[in-house]
Amino acid sequence: MSEHDSTHAGDGGSIPFMQKLLDSPFILLFIGVAMPTVIYIIWGVMEIVSIPVAP
Repeated sequence: MSEHDSTHAGDGGSIPFMQKLLDSPFILLFIGVAMPTVIYIIWGVMEIVSIPVAP
């Protein structure tokens, strides 16, 4: 196998978006903190909305 047998060898060196995303530890850290935060906020709002109104 030569060095020219790798994938994306002839596409001019453009890096796919998902590879850029998965290669960046700070973006992964942000996603890892932001996604659970957003999910828990949405979950909390749904719980508050589901509480029946007191008579």
